[in-house]
Amino acid sequence: MLYCNNAILNIFYIGDIQTIWQQTKMYNLLQESSADRVNTACFPGQMTDLLFMEKDLVMSLKDYIRAEEDKLQQIRRWADKLEALSAAATEDPEGFLGQPVNAFKLIKRLNTEWTELESLVLMDMSDVFVSNLTIQRQNFPSDDDQTGAAKALMRLQDTYQLDTDTISTGQLAGLFSVTPAHLTLTVDDCYDLGKVAYSEADYYHTELWMAQALKQLDQGETSSTVDAVAILDYLSYSVYQQGGLRRALDFTKQLLELDPTHQRANGNLKYFEYQLSKQKKVEGREDEEQQKQRKESQGRHDDYLPERNKYEKLCRSEGIRMTPRRQSRLFCRYYDNGRHPRFVIGPVKQEDEWDRPHIVRYHDVVSEKEMEKVKELAKPRLRRATVHDPQTGKLTTAHYRVSKSAWLAAFEHPVVDTINQRIEDITGLDISTAEDLQVANYGIGGQYEPHFDFGRKDEPDAFEELGTGNRIATWLLYMSDVQAGGATVFTDIGASVKPKKGTAVFWYNLHRSGEGDYLTRHAACPVLLGNKWVSNKWIHERGQEFRRRCGLLESD
Repeated sequence: MLYCNNAILNIFYIGDIQTIWQQTKMYNLLQESSADRVNTACFPGQMTDLLFMEKDLVMSLKDYIRAEEDKLQQIRRWADKLEALSAAATEDPEGFLGQPVNAFKLIKRLNTEWTELESLVLMDMSDVFVSNLTIQRQNFPSDDDQTGAAKALMRLQDTYQLDTDTISTGQLAGLFSVTPAHLTLTVDDCYDLGKVAYSEADYYHTELWMAQALKQLDQGETSSTVDAVAILDYLSYSVYQQGGLRRALDFTKQLLELDPTHQRANGNLKYFEYQLSKQKKVEGREDEEQQKQRKESQGRHDDYLPERNKYEKLCRSEGIRMTPRRQSRLFCRYYDNGRHPRFVIGPVKQEDEWDRPHIVRYHDVVSEKEMEKVKELAKPRLRRATVHDPQTGKLTTAHYRVSKSAWLAAFEHPVVDTINQRIEDITGLDISTAEDLQVANYGIGGQYEPHFDFGRKDEPDAFEELGTGNRIATWLLYMSDVQAGGATVFTDIGASVKPKKGTAVFWYNLHRSGEGDYLTRHAACPVLLGNKWVSNKWIHERGQEFRRRCGLLESD
């Protein structure tokens, strides 16, 4: 088993498993600060920059290759000329040197030309390429970035129930009839994904990806860095950690057939056989229900949550279906917000997405030009998205929100001001106390797990710093289409809203009483294929009092 550092490398036998685990935890704690950083390479804005950077490096590499080829061509021509001359000269050395011109030229070649050739051979043609590479290296993804991208793939694998073979062969959502070679994963890629899972003590995914690597090796794929022994080593241990003693023993035996001298495997063989004999005795005393419960608990993720199944089902469009009767009450209409002057002649298209809570979608509410300007303003400022920590009252990053966001104030550009005004005109809400427009970008596996937008009773200080009350409503504008995944789902009611460019989804987070509407719990599903851009406006209570008194706010 390959471990994290030299201290762990010195431990061979699973019999000392507690020591291994303690040292692994210690190592993970040391890495904790870097692990919190979400991989830059997962987000399309940065990914685009990386693509062009790599293109520049390839061009620079090609220039270096051409320069080396030109140098070698000069050396080859000189060598060919000298080879012919030497062959003729050595047939009759005395006769050749009897010619004074030949004698002079020999001395000149050895004294001058060979020195010049030496300088040519020693000339380093890589200076320009290495210099460019050194400059660009500061923008290269880090180990943390690679780990984040690997974890994103596994997140997609779980949410959309993709098997490793589907991902490895690049057949995501049936996008291609024939998969381009650059979309497939090699044995080395699968092995590296398994190692990332192992480093996170995620033995479930370790097993899946090591098994895929082994399968591809068995199918004839070759690797210069990975062999079946190394893969089986990880496989046996990850299966053992999930309680699969018999299979762990089988994998260990396979390993020893390939390498009978493998010291750790020989030790593990005895340990597994001992543990298996103990397990058989326990199973003999368990009833059928106890055995079933024990098997169900094996392989379950450490971060398993009861809500996750519902969330992931909705992401796969397998959620609760609205009854035909309820569905018949949903309508599309032209909406003028009580004959608002801006919409009397040109009303907006409004569509009911859900009845209770009432979720509506507005179509064609922003232009392509406006959306592109918002993205342009946001891109330089995209940072890891944060969430409100109820314990500290501060904004912090979280593993369950994987996106990058930027905030745009109305004064920064007329387009932002125009969009804000349009939100106020359509919703009828005062946005003078609303938060700035938040622009978010979800890349590979980007998601936001189930959450509420409003501050709950156990978070009395949620928006105290703003002094604008709770979030009364949410306006969510989709600024891109998404090829697969990326839906906004409401886990308590079973609603699933798919992204559609140029449309906005709107709902109230609070009842008229000011109490939070717990049915608005929602999530952003991981993006499977494509690039998801959204902008949202959180509208607050302060400023709505007059409208509520006048009956201008929509009732529950």
